[in-house]
Amino acid sequence: MEKLSTDVFGSATTQLGFGAIVGFVIGYAAKKIVKLLVIFLGIFFVSLQYLAYQGYLTINYAKFQEAFELWAGKMFQTPAIPAFVTSGIPFYGSFAAGLFLGFKKG
Repeated sequence: MEKLSTDVFGSATTQLGFGAIVGFVIGYAAKKIVKLLVIFLGIFFVSLQYLAYQGYLTINYAKFQEAFELWAGKMFQTPAIPAFVTSGIPFYGSFAAGLFLGFKKG
């Protein structure tokens, strides 16, 4: 009985440690990637506005708004929690904490 409880505890700490480390690394990298994407998106938007101002192109804002509303509607739907998420709660919990810390640190 002693051996069984030690194995369960060791497995949980391994999951917690591994989840936190992987979450931190992914969070740190994600923040760096998001920063680059925002910079490129900003340059693209400013370029489009400049070209529209100069008369080289015309932006159909109604079509853009329609596409954005469709995307936003799909993006903010509440999904159901899959069964595989609830089976590894220690890993996913520490992963989420590590992801938050990595994103904050990056």
